[in-house]
Amino acid sequence: MGVVTPQPSDRPLYWPSIVEQLQAIFPDEELYLVGGVVRDVYRRSAVHDIDLASPKDGQPIARHIANALQGDYYPLDSTRGVGRAIVEWEDTTFTIDVAQFRGNSLYDDLLDRDFTVNALATPLQQLEFIIDPTNGLDDLKQKVIRLCNPHAISDDPLRMLRAVRLSLSHQLRLLDDTKAAIRANLSKLSQVSAERIRDEFFKLLDGPRPHAAITILSTLGILESILPETSTLKGVEQSPPHVYDVWRHTLGVVENMGHILSIFSPQRNDDIVANFGLGMFKFAIHDLHSQITEHLNNIQWPNGRSHRALLIFAALAHDIGKPATQTVDEKGVFHFYQHEVVGAEIVEKWAQRLALSNDETERLVQIVLHHLRPAQLARAERISTRAKYRYWRVLGATGVDVCLHAIADQLGKYGPTLEQSFWLHFLENLSELLAVYFKEPETMINIKPLLNGHELMETFGLDAGPKIGQLLEAMKEAQALGEINNREDAIMWVKQVLNEY
Repeated sequence: MGVVTPQPSDRPLYWPSIVEQLQAIFPDEELYLVGGVVRDVYRRSAVHDIDLASPKDGQPIARHIANALQGDYYPLDSTRGVGRAIVEWEDTTFTIDVAQFRGNSLYDDLLDRDFTVNALATPLQQLEFIIDPTNGLDDLKQKVIRLCNPHAISDDPLRMLRAVRLSLSHQLRLLDDTKAAIRANLSKLSQVSAERIRDEFFKLLDGPRPHAAITILSTLGILESILPETSTLKGVEQSPPHVYDVWRHTLGVVENMGHILSIFSPQRNDDIVANFGLGMFKFAIHDLHSQITEHLNNIQWPNGRSHRALLIFAALAHDIGKPATQTVDEKGVFHFYQHEVVGAEIVEKWAQRLALSNDETERLVQIVLHHLRPAQLARAERISTRAKYRYWRVLGATGVDVCLHAIADQLGKYGPTLEQSFWLHFLENLSELLAVYFKEPETMINIKPLLNGHELMETFGLDAGPKIGQLLEAMKEAQALGEINNREDAIMWVKQVLNEY
């Protein structure tokens, strides 16, 4: 074991300036910066979340911080004395959680944490010192994740997902003992609430390498414990032009979706520059880059879940219906008829299992149900105006997500066999389809019919009923196709349609 008394750090610690404000607010209070904030300051990583530990109830302290720094206060856990202050400071939003010690002392608190690299503390009034009772700094230097105590995972099985996230975000290796503890406690995941699993799982999907996260989760058995149906993907063969089985294809789609979404984020991704398929996609949608970025950034799901994570989840789910629908014909060719329908049913159950919102569930179902449509449309020499209109009429804003998914799906389908001529044609058609949504909304998407329902009934003596709605929909399509352009055209068009009934 390490020491519980503060020791000078072996490297300078550069704390965010808000910590100096906390020092000024609590000059005589026994408070400790604990956990990830100490780890990240030591590693010179960006800090947005600050955890404080106190021998007293943390809620009044958190409230005082919020008041002093003109932030917002939220009580998190009255039983454990945990409160939160959210503060804007120097163009950064800081989440400051204050908790009462777990146990009778700081030492007990640190030993009761998950991993040694998180069992670190710094006295608020001694910012150059670190308390390290489990030798977490040594593990940090050796880039390993070690449990603070043998029962760390069994005490809170959700920590197995946090171990994977910490491994990927900080490039740390899971020790064999840590892996063994995870595997030994997989059955206890069922004791964790769906909401907690959902939030941690979506943080993984929103991380820098979602395909690696999925791979590690599966290797450890965590993924199958959360989503048992994923185990059926492995070894399910596919015929050319597919180059991988369904599981490896799925991982490829997840990876490529991550790369695609990074094109619309501020972070640089060198993988895109080096990849022909991704590079050509970036070039093809250059004129739509800002609009697609805005589309992705403007969608916010409950509890801060990102749209990026939802699209990664859809990529994981898109072919989940294939194992149940696989057939083979007399030529030995594999088919998966209606797998998108079966997959949509399964992903709806996944969403319910993870307590996603109704809107998130519907979005996932629509992406999986329609994920084949862009590729089917792109096979044509050019996508017809009618096909473009009907695509967006059915899918609306979700159609953008389905197009992005289609790019990832095709890259995962062909892998290294992707042919340049095919890909350029595919991207040309897909970029034209996307351009309709972003550049022609008034003439192709949000069309106002030249005659309204009341006018149809009054002019043509029609009764209210389904026929009115059908006529209005058909009229909007005719307007989109340029077949009618004014009120007189619309009246003549309706007469012709009614005569044909």
